[in-house]
Amino acid sequence: MELCFREDCYSLHPGTPWIPRGKDYLDGLIGLHEELEDFCRWILPTPVEHYVRNIVFFQVKEAILKLWPDAIVECFGSFRTNLFLPTSDIDIVVMGNWNRPPLDSLAQELLKCGIVDSSSLNVLDKASVPIVKLVHRETKVKVDISFNMENCVKGAQCLMDFMRIYPPLFKLALVLKQFLLQRCLNEVFFGGLGSYGLTLMIVSFLQLHPTLDTHRDDLNLGVLLVEFFELYGRHFNYTKTAIRVTGRGSYISKEEFAKSLGAHEQPSLLCIEDPAKPCNDVGRGCYGVLKVKHAFEYAYLVLTEVLENPDSEPSRDGNSLLGLVIQVSKETVEYRRWIHDTFSARVLPLVNLPVTYADVLTGNHSTTIPKCRFLLQQRSAWADRHVSICGDCTSALTKSDHQGSSVNLSAGLYECE
Repeated sequence: MELCFREDCYSLHPGTPWIPRGKDYLDGLIGLHEELEDFCRWILPTPVEHYVRNIVFFQVKEAILKLWPDAIVECFGSFRTNLFLPTSDIDIVVMGNWNRPPLDSLAQELLKCGIVDSSSLNVLDKASVPIVKLVHRETKVKVDISFNMENCVKGAQCLMDFMRIYPPLFKLALVLKQFLLQRCLNEVFFGGLGSYGLTLMIVSFLQLHPTLDTHRDDLNLGVLLVEFFELYGRHFNYTKTAIRVTGRGSYISKEEFAKSLGAHEQPSLLCIEDPAKPCNDVGRGCYGVLKVKHAFEYAYLVLTEVLENPDSEPSRDGNSLLGLVIQVSKETVEYRRWIHDTFSARVLPLVNLPVTYADVLTGNHSTTIPKCRFLLQQRSAWADRHVSICGDCTSALTKSDHQGSSVNLSAGLYECE
């Protein structure tokens, strides 16, 4: 399916740009499954979007290492797991020896390097997890930088392991992340349900499913989505129950989970044991969980009403069942179009697609990437600073990582022949 971000394509299906031109879905859960597949294909990042995010990560990493050469810089969250939406931020953690996180020093260095404008740089030193928030100046990609949060990287690895065990997890996570995003229920800072907690809830749902073998990759996504909404919107006991995903997964009482917490801590309303650090309650910051629960319940009621009574369905775009509960904003489509219009001519691959950061981490690529060529048109200061020419192969390598004809993929983007 060819992705389209043009204005006329969006006008054809406002709010549901994943629907291919002229496509009619079957009725019921089969049609919902087909539409979920189309949504996931559309929302997945393109090679250009991968390239842009890799450039942002390595620019920020370069600035950090310039300031602290011995620091360890890792990404975590959706960028590491490949579960990011078009407007998701990049989460970066810096490991080093500091008594207090040097937030201001980092902020000044990022300004000095020209990566960010002062108007889009925020130092949140009073937050429960102090971070530097920024918007990358040239790509508008959002970045959050924290310090010495080792468990974040471990948590991302846990999710990647779960995605190998439960094939439906990846697509369900993309869909449900968009569901929360459009309702402004995805920001932990504002009491919402973050990506990590949401994904662990999906893992638990798949682990404890009473009838389906969720290790299979041919399950009906429509069935799973409706049942997820039903479980967490109508039946899950948020008052008494904690979620545990280690082993085969289980529900435990909050009294039992409280034993692993500190003396002055109590389980939160949404209580999720962190598989990377069992004494951590992932749902602790989700004080708006009842809004999330009500949103899940609403989605369940809307979908089941249409599925059980097709003739009574409310107004919707074409025959989009998914569009009743999930929409993509015009601003998101315009941002994706802007990214491709601005950067694709500089990095458009003629042969071989670029590997993702997740591919590098999981080994889903050959050790040596075959020779690749890129069209570099309209070379700007951005390209001049961050793209080097390697012999007859134009490769997307940061100059600081470029060493002769080969680059370590854990430090750079591509490896030339």
